[in-house]
Amino acid sequence: VNFGILFDVDGVLARGSTPLDPAKKAMEKLTDSDRNLKVPVAFVTNACNRSADKARQISKWFGVNIPPEQVIHAPTPAKLLREFHGQHTLVIGQEHRLEIAGELGFSNLCTIEDVREAYPLLDMVDHRNRVKVASNMNNCKGNPDFPKVDVILLIGEPRCWETDLQLLIDLLLTQGKPDHAPRDPHTVPQLPIIACNMDLVFMAEACMPRFGHGAFLLCLEALYHKITGKALSYRNLVGKPCEITYRFAEHTVVNIAKKMGITRPIKRLYFFGDNPSVDIVGANLYDRYIKKKDKNCNSFELPVSRIIPESEELHAQTVEDCHSMLVGTGVYRYDPDRDSEDSSQPTTAGVYHGHRDIEHEPELSKPHRFVHDVNEGIEYILRIEGLQYR
Repeated sequence: VNFGILFDVDGVLARGSTPLDPAKKAMEKLTDSDRNLKVPVAFVTNACNRSADKARQISKWFGVNIPPEQVIHAPTPAKLLREFHGQHTLVIGQEHRLEIAGELGFSNLCTIEDVREAYPLLDMVDHRNRVKVASNMNNCKGNPDFPKVDVILLIGEPRCWETDLQLLIDLLLTQGKPDHAPRDPHTVPQLPIIACNMDLVFMAEACMPRFGHGAFLLCLEALYHKITGKALSYRNLVGKPCEITYRFAEHTVVNIAKKMGITRPIKRLYFFGDNPSVDIVGANLYDRYIKKKDKNCNSFELPVSRIIPESEELHAQTVEDCHSMLVGTGVYRYDPDRDSEDSSQPTTAGVYHGHRDIEHEPELSKPHRFVHDVNEGIEYILRIEGLQYR
């Protein structure tokens, strides 16, 4: 074969921790009698987990051996951002956030709890801390030797948004050392921010989409702009729909293909997603990127936050087409009275849910092909690629 397949997970292969029946049928078609994959496959999710945990879960769902390197989470492409790996980095997220950041290559880490302990007078949105401070000011001196924060790595939404938002703004207003008030908050140079996963919502077991990390980013952007009068800037955006994630996914598929003994260059990627504003926009953005790059189109430039860093770690870029495949089992629900299965018809309209640094282009939310579920999509791919399936 000379193609690879990329799967989103939530809404495509599973709902929460429950695999979908069409996904089980699709995986049957992609494996041989020994349960080995016949096609190079990778899993691209905007979730934030340890790759080994997600690989183990997918393997259990489908009875296929999936190694951790086949799973790409929202933060995974930050492995390419080597210039920040040794700097003192504040990591925002929930479980395993330090371990995940360490796997990416970041080696000098702290958490919001460390910042809060070093500066106990800052967190007044937590009323329990107000009482604690008021009752004993002598024990609230904190740690004046706590090192300056150099970079902020946002890998996922935190548990207590209010505390994290307060302290993040404090750090941004003081260049990472919130032991003094800025003379003028409007003129403070901003710390570098790396944000992973811009999803406003995602689909889990509930009947409606749930807030994602993008909702937290929206709150941070609004607060920073309200206080400083300036737009928050991102040094790097990582995760779908940004091009860096699809470039890293191509690298991963090529690596898997080589291990499978495939010698032909990978020329096509098929990306299955359930969210038109994230998965489909991202696949179409990457398709446009590789075609513009192939034509040496100098007028085509990515915003600073979406530039793909040059890296010797990446396999050569050989893909010529990235086909977006939209399924109707997750965020997007097909409505025959509203939509058309003809890929020439728009799939979304109205309010734009994408990130501010990704221009709203409704045409990008149109998939190369709509399929009701991933099994239907795999049958289509294998048919046009001339492969038989069980």
